[in-house]
Amino acid sequence: MEQILDILIVVFAVLGGFFGLLGSFGLLKLNDPVSRLHAPTKTSTLGVGAILLASFFHSWGYDHHGSSHELLILMFLLVTAPVTANFIAKVHISRHTKPEDLPSPGEDRLWATHMQPEENGDAPQQQG
Repeated sequence: MEQILDILIVVFAVLGGFFGLLGSFGLLKLNDPVSRLHAPTKTSTLGVGAILLASFFHSWGYDHHGSSHELLILMFLLVTAPVTANFIAKVHISRHTKPEDLPSPGEDRLWATHMQPEENGDAPQQQG
């Protein structure tokens, strides 16, 4: 049983290192911000997640207690990575596109990235 646990820990640690290195390399080498979205939010998330799982299995197997800290950090990472990607994408859209170059927003009548409601005549109604 101990050999299987050692193999599991090593596999997760090596996978975590590989994905972390791949994500860092992608962040440095990819050309534009939209391409760079995938490096930190996909591969680095997998890398850190694998390292956290290796740490969890180590504490469970050798310290004989499961640590919930690693799982909580992993959950936090899985929640915040898409938010980071969304912010990077909005900055890229805001800096590199003009409102007239964007497709029609449909029922919303405006793009939140470029226009404020006051600019489009859709001022929010004040309740009082």
